[in-house]
Amino acid sequence: MSRHFSSRVTTSPDVLLRIIGDEAVILNLKSELYLGLDPIGTRIWTVLQGSPSIQAAHASLLDEFEVEPERLRQDMDRLLDQMLAQGLIELHPGEAIAS
Repeated sequence: MSRHFSSRVTTSPDVLLRIIGDEAVILNLKSELYLGLDPIGTRIWTVLQGSPSIQAAHASLLDEFEVEPERLRQDMDRLLDQMLAQGLIELHPGEAIAS
């Protein structure tokens, strides 16, 4: 994995997000690539955007969803990889939380 769990996720500057109902469409205006998110992906995105780190988002989502910690981490990694590949997010040094 190329990212640290303590990284903070921010939306790339040239990205638009529209939430329609409980789903989201994220568009990179430069590349014209977009990503559609189902309700769970939209919730993960929302929590990531409001958290000081990926780790903090993971902890928050574990409290919200009935899921094994490793499964959630794999799902988050997959989503983050896709969003990074499409230039939708940027990673920055963040704040780790105690486990």
